[in-house]
Amino acid sequence: MSNLVSIMHNCLIKTLWRILYPLVRPLASDSILRDVLEDLFNSVCKIFHNVLKSEADPEALALLLLLIPVCASATFSLRTERFGMAKRSMLMSEYDIKLPPEFMTYFYTQTLDHFSYKPYGNTSTFQQRYIMNSKYWGGANTSSPIFVYTGDEASLTGVAAYSGFIVDLASRFNGLLLYIEHRYYGDSVPFGSKEEAFQSTERLGFFSSTQALADYAQLITDLKKNTSAENCPVIALGGSYGGMLASWFRLKYPHITIGALASSAPILYFDDITPQNAFHVTATKDFRDTSESCYNTIRQSWSEIDKVAAEPNGLQNLSGIFSNCRPINSSENLKIYLEALYLYSAQYDNPPDNLKVNKLCSAIDGAAEGTDILHRIAAAHNVSVGLPCNLLIDYKPNNNSEWRWQTCTEMVMPIGYGANETMFQERPFNLNNLTNTCQDLFHVTPRPHWITTEFGGHNISSVLKNFASNIIFSNGLRDPYSAGGVLENISSTIVAVYTDKGAHTLDLATPTPNDPDWLTTQRDTEIKIIESWIAEYNARLA
Repeated sequence: MSNLVSIMHNCLIKTLWRILYPLVRPLASDSILRDVLEDLFNSVCKIFHNVLKSEADPEALALLLLLIPVCASATFSLRTERFGMAKRSMLMSEYDIKLPPEFMTYFYTQTLDHFSYKPYGNTSTFQQRYIMNSKYWGGANTSSPIFVYTGDEASLTGVAAYSGFIVDLASRFNGLLLYIEHRYYGDSVPFGSKEEAFQSTERLGFFSSTQALADYAQLITDLKKNTSAENCPVIALGGSYGGMLASWFRLKYPHITIGALASSAPILYFDDITPQNAFHVTATKDFRDTSESCYNTIRQSWSEIDKVAAEPNGLQNLSGIFSNCRPINSSENLKIYLEALYLYSAQYDNPPDNLKVNKLCSAIDGAAEGTDILHRIAAAHNVSVGLPCNLLIDYKPNNNSEWRWQTCTEMVMPIGYGANETMFQERPFNLNNLTNTCQDLFHVTPRPHWITTEFGGHNISSVLKNFASNIIFSNGLRDPYSAGGVLENISSTIVAVYTDKGAHTLDLATPTPNDPDWLTTQRDTEIKIIESWIAEYNARLA
């Protein structure tokens, strides 16, 4: 029995990770949607652990039995398919991604506070994880480049597993690969553990993008010195939040990096630079361009959910329509979950994902004639998730989320939308509500203007044209975040490289023979630009 339990345990975690992990980051700035999915994963894991301890009720045991047929086909190699907020609570430490042996993991003794000389008790440093791959490196004496991934809101191994384009760059240019984990994520947590780090606002006060950038600067400088690679040029790369960091790193530390590739980096989604509804307007366009009837069905579904929920036994009826494992207590959680599903499918509408806009719309439009709106929506949900029943939980904000802290302090992206602006039900951005939530959770007040104060953003064309150089802003226009990205060339060296058909961070993924021509062309353009940076550097060095 113990062997069976062990097999089922591994299978369940892998299955849930495969299904839920891609959904965890439909919106990097919308902590509500992401936390709902994280809490869902943790709740299911707790149910299963109760089973292991013989504390399960019949409902929990029934859930296990429902998962058995899913587990039968879940014997795949565990990996992350997209950047995301891979929390330790999601058992990444137990089921870590297995990287090839040339990826070597190290820990660096990093400074806790780069901007103060005041000691914090007995703690002035922490262990920061980084990964190196020197398989292709020409060596320090050859001035071969160092490609640095500026770690984002994820465990570092997932980034290294996904971003195969960086490996391709290293092989082309005899480069050294260096991936640096963002402080407070993965295994790079100050104060010894996440539990200790999250004990107080005072301890979380060292958790910021500026501290993270200073981490990268210090680690890179020391590594180059220790390997006698002072003459090796550094190129920063990153995707999404990591792309924002890569571009900011080039701006803040131009003496350390000669250029940056910022993939799907919404650096303009702050203050009033980008319309608040642009993210959802882009997602809506993705669906409407795919199918007008699909778009209309989704747009009408929200009021239908509210209508059914208001009826006697309405929540019970909704539970039946959407095949919930347990009766839902709130129609709002159902709507949040469906919104996350649509946004994820738009944001990652990339080949060869199995959860695309076209797949959802085919399920909605392909339902039998006479099928009502909610059963059409349920069909899309079923074809995308593939579980025998759907799990929804009662959402409550928590103070155990890394990205929640960041959005409660400096990463205040004002994403919201009014009535009839998109296919979604009205959800305007409300700074007062965000402030109240952040005060309740962390006793902090968000700084909505800090990012543009620290890194700029307003009048970006004229500002960067005067003093910046060597940044590639890459985007796929089907990505809702592209609305907050740089989509026009600012100068001959600060360029926008985008595709009409691509979505989020696709150019960083591992190249394959089946990649569409437009993706290959995008990457080739980026390669040629990076090649020019290296050639210019070597010419000056000579």
